[in-house]
Amino acid sequence: MTIAILILAAGSSSRMGPGRDKLLEPVGGMPLLSLVIERAQSTGCPVFTCLPSPAHPRAALIGDRATPIWVPDADDGMGVSIRTGITALPDDIDAAMILPADMPELTAEDLKTVLDQYQPGAIARGTGAAGKPGHPVIFPRSCFGMLARLDGDQGARGFLAAHPEKLQLIPLPARHALTDLDTPEAWAAWRAQQSGE
Repeated sequence: MTIAILILAAGSSSRMGPGRDKLLEPVGGMPLLSLVIERAQSTGCPVFTCLPSPAHPRAALIGDRATPIWVPDADDGMGVSIRTGITALPDDIDAAMILPADMPELTAEDLKTVLDQYQPGAIARGTGAAGKPGHPVIFPRSCFGMLARLDGDQGARGFLAAHPEKLQLIPLPARHALTDLDTPEAWAAWRAQQSGE
């Protein structure tokens, strides 16, 4: 079985304010997007990354570590990025892990845990330690048609809510599956927590 990792990195990062891009924020000595790609690549899965355009600063971080998928209309919402990414995947992909790029606490080990426990045909979803659903999410190819019709900023939330019988929840440590950083305030609070302040 071949599972692709589809990193969502095409959004505008508008909530960071002028001049800041959440995916270029330094984490572990490198831009967050580089770190997420590195962690995804360490799983051995083929990695694809949705990006706004070849001219965007994020594109310079990809190199040959991931296959870029350009999403020029990404500002229309996460659904557009997922739709474009899923449609661009090769035909030999059996399932796709959707991985938002703004989640710095998801480790390579977390990704491997979800991949290793994935049951073919199910929708595997990482959760916080207390059971709250989060990311990443693995969708089987049988869901690709639905994902290819997504629009707007809800992502696949509606589909997941409508098909609880397909869900396979996989607990991950602490809040790894839940922590996403969209604003300068969230970044500041997270960094303070990481440093023990």
